[in-house]
Amino acid sequence: MELIGKNIIGNDFSGEGKDIFFAVNPSTGKQMEPGFKEASQKEIDSAVRKASTAFQVYRNKSGQEKAEFLETIANEIMSLGDSLISRCIEETGLPEGRLTGERGRTVNQLKLFAKLLREGSWVDARIDTADPDRQPLPKADIRSMLKGLGPVGVFGASNFPLAFSVAGGDTASALAAGCTVVVKGHPAHPGTSEMVGLAIQRAVQKCNMPEGTFSMVNGPSVEVGQAIVRHPLIKAIGFTGSFRGGKALFDEANKREEPIPVYSEMGSSNPVFILPGALKERKDKIAQDLAASVNLGVGQFCTSPGLVFLQSSEDTEGFKNLLSQSISESDAGIMLTSGINGSYREGIEKLSSKNNVEVLAKGKEESSSCRGTSYLLHTTAQSFLSEHSLQEEIFGPSTLAITAQHKDEIVKAAENLYGHLTITIHGTEEDLLEHQDLIRVLEQKTGRIIINGYPTGVEVCDSMVHGGPFPATTDSRSTSVGTAAIKRFVRPVCYQSFPTSLLPDELKDGNPLKIWRLVNGDFKKE
Repeated sequence: MELIGKNIIGNDFSGEGKDIFFAVNPSTGKQMEPGFKEASQKEIDSAVRKASTAFQVYRNKSGQEKAEFLETIANEIMSLGDSLISRCIEETGLPEGRLTGERGRTVNQLKLFAKLLREGSWVDARIDTADPDRQPLPKADIRSMLKGLGPVGVFGASNFPLAFSVAGGDTASALAAGCTVVVKGHPAHPGTSEMVGLAIQRAVQKCNMPEGTFSMVNGPSVEVGQAIVRHPLIKAIGFTGSFRGGKALFDEANKREEPIPVYSEMGSSNPVFILPGALKERKDKIAQDLAASVNLGVGQFCTSPGLVFLQSSEDTEGFKNLLSQSISESDAGIMLTSGINGSYREGIEKLSSKNNVEVLAKGKEESSSCRGTSYLLHTTAQSFLSEHSLQEEIFGPSTLAITAQHKDEIVKAAENLYGHLTITIHGTEEDLLEHQDLIRVLEQKTGRIIINGYPTGVEVCDSMVHGGPFPATTDSRSTSVGTAAIKRFVRPVCYQSFPTSLLPDELKDGNPLKIWRLVNGDFKKE
């Protein structure tokens, strides 16, 4: 399909901005046509105002109507066929198989939210019926449920151009919640973003949703993002990206006259703890699989394992040698952008220059300026405890091994961890029983604990938590993956002494939607 390089403002297209930017193929370094117009302040204001007007209609759409809308978006994305995958390959350097799988994930999470909406119980309907004879005071009829917040600003991520981008989890969950959405497409893959944005626009029209239910604005400058966050009609923000970017949006939102929630997923070093029994039993397998996890996607996953904790034993040196061998045999991979590659190289140079850090292994290098080389570095637990910067994320295919002299030092290191998206533990049954104190510490430091697995790969399901304590996210109570993500974009509304005719269907007598409700303290479907 032919790209237009303009902003999607409701059902219209607009290219008023003077500044033009281009996608760059990271494999070749060449600019790609067409040029894309950066959104002007006027265009952003128009998109948000349309979203606000549309919200007054969209918020009252039934779960069935919103479910059909999400499924139509999924179908429209699939109808783009190979052209979407081809453009995305050119803009990101990611392989066809990875992007085909990511498209499937994007479509499936839209369908998962549609299923949630059809079932309907997610609204957390609560009913306490009236008791006029209660003494000393009569009790009023009180009912409550979750309702959408309002227009949501969504920021596309660089490393997941489909699943965390224009039609990704933030957009899907916000639309499911009854919110309208204004997306800032990621400037690294504007063609991919436009194709998906047009698919959503077509779904809006096919499902007769109000104009402004979805808009998308473009631009590499921070001014575009700031204009969305500052706009008084925006009621929440969803972001996936760097700590610097996510924290800046969070701070900006809190400067507003009306502060709004910002759900920033800002990355993580995802510590891995390998306990002595597991190391003794299967160090070869763990070394091989850990190296594969470090290198997966050239380390450009927010769940890439960047820290590995070991307790000194007769197997520790052997494990480090095996892991070093796997890393040294790793091929360099194309990174998403030259900027990401440059930041990765700077991060490795800064870390390896520290007196207490040594480079144990380095992968194969290639001359391409946008290829990331794998690294294995090492330090001691004592050094890790004394220098907090050692646990900062380096976005790319590297990991830092940390050796402790004894169990107490491992627990101490765990206590000093920042918040992370994931923490992994490899251990035998005996290991895990002996390290329950460690597990109790780690569950306070992360949103997801993994036993005898690897953090790369996030299952999209009802029980998934993709979040964690600061600085992994700006709100540890939320998840950006799974159906619980919908709760970021809603608030409880209470209806007291309402006539049945004015109540939402979810709260009416007789339960016309047949959903689970908490009625006078008991969950019921009747």
